[in-house]
Amino acid sequence: MKRVHYFSGLIITVFIGLHLLNHFISVFGAKYHIEFMNSLRFIYRNFVVETILLIAIAVQIISGLKLFFLKHKSANNYYEKLQIWTGLYLAFFLLIHVGAVLIGRYFLNLNTNFYFGVAGLNTFPLNLFFIPYYGLAIISFFGHVSAIHYRKMKNEVLGFSIGLQSKVILIIGILLTLVIFYGLTNGYSGVEIPKEYKVLIGK
Repeated sequence: MKRVHYFSGLIITVFIGLHLLNHFISVFGAKYHIEFMNSLRFIYRNFVVETILLIAIAVQIISGLKLFFLKHKSANNYYEKLQIWTGLYLAFFLLIHVGAVLIGRYFLNLNTNFYFGVAGLNTFPLNLFFIPYYGLAIISFFGHVSAIHYRKMKNEVLGFSIGLQSKVILIIGILLTLVIFYGLTNGYSGVEIPKEYKVLIGK
């Protein structure tokens, strides 16, 4: 089960890396975010790749939950606990987020682009939920990678200990979260939500 979880995680990590790069580009404006997303969709919005990705997500959630219930009581150091609890949050997030995207595409007939993702993030009081919801997802991803790095790596790199390397990974995740939020909220001044997406915020 660990091996299956690991390989499904590698597939998802590639997608998440591209997805976060896409969100980072939002600091240059919604137009550039959407243009880059459209170029990425050529890669992953086809039947074969999308099916593989959805299967990997399902496998990751199911195997991750099983591993959590097997290991959460026996975790005895910071990085084991970090891996277990960030994994639990990521399973929750993937289930809700992927479900929401599929509902948006197939039931609401919306283009699940920049505006689909930021509608709740730029609307009070919905953003009181979406800020921690998205923020914890990004930080949990980097926390999970940080913990895996600590467990898998054996040697120092350029004089940096494994523990310091893992902390740097987590710090990068926190800083990237702040930058992405800046982009997705137009510098915290808010994004004007197009009419067709206002159904997502009850308008």
